[in-house]
Amino acid sequence: MSHQDNVHSPSPRGKWWLAGKTPDYRFTLANERTFLAWIRTALALMAGAVGIDQFSPDLSSPELRMTLALLLLTAAASMGFLAWRRWRKSEYAMRMDSDLPYTRAVLLLGGFIIVLALLLGVLLWQGQP
Repeated sequence: MSHQDNVHSPSPRGKWWLAGKTPDYRFTLANERTFLAWIRTALALMAGAVGIDQFSPDLSSPELRMTLALLLLTAAASMGFLAWRRWRKSEYAMRMDSDLPYTRAVLLLGGFIIVLALLLGVLLWQGQP
């Protein structure tokens, strides 16, 4: 794939980092900080999965705890991928001097947190003596 293929492509492919012009380093560093914030959130979800599995054996049924832990791990893995994809698309948009892309991942994450809070409430409620 040549440099010209990347210039007119609507989405980043091939050697996308060669397309367009190098953005201001401050914007690149801000994009990287956002990526790292998403990664920190993914790590927190993983820690929550371990915490539910290891430190709450008496709170609820093993099936509910395992379901919650697996949901958290799945969300963490998804967030790692989405963080990378979002970083790449934003970097490409800055290089092409175009608008930053919109991501629905934020909406999905918000919905997931609501579902997770409800499931954790059920877990805690079932653990009451």
